[in-house]
Amino acid sequence: MTILYKVYNNLYVNLTNRCPCACTFCLRQTRDHMDDSGTLWLKKEPTVEEVIDEFKKYDLSQYKEIVFCGFGEPTEALDVLLPVAKYLKAHYPNPIRINTNGLGNLIHDRDITPEFEGLIDTISISLNTPDAKEYHKIVRSKFGEKAFDSMLDFAEKCTKHIPNVVMTTVATTITPQEEEQCQKICSDLNVTYRIRPFED
Repeated sequence: MTILYKVYNNLYVNLTNRCPCACTFCLRQTRDHMDDSGTLWLKKEPTVEEVIDEFKKYDLSQYKEIVFCGFGEPTEALDVLLPVAKYLKAHYPNPIRINTNGLGNLIHDRDITPEFEGLIDTISISLNTPDAKEYHKIVRSKFGEKAFDSMLDFAEKCTKHIPNVVMTTVATTITPQEEEQCQKICSDLNVTYRIRPFED
């Protein structure tokens, strides 16, 4: 069972395969691993203790960043993510990032963003497109069309508790004009806009 895996110079944390979305571009539709990792499909979700035990096997000085991101939405496993992040902050200097679809507040039916304060350095939220209807077509969230506005609200709330809030789209998947619209959305929310490379 692959809990930790390396991508570039970062160490990624695979907590869950649960996700409220079925994104048309999701990598897990075409592969079961990343680079040299084993399969990222979990036989069971790891406990806090199991994740911490995995970290003890690694020399974290070799990694730039610790990233909660696997074959699922990390905020689905919030009850594991938060205590693991607290342990990491107490024992290691590595900055901590979450890659998320930004639907954590819908998943938990409450505002979870204050719980990240002091634990998470960067949160990267998939914006994908500036248009709510197109977002629903691409992301195919179980929450329906309310997902887009909730994701934007989540990003704004994160700015109060996390130092670096980033929203992303994937290169080549939207037009330059749409990228300009995404930049405006991010500017209005006072977050960073990033166009990330397409990976197949």
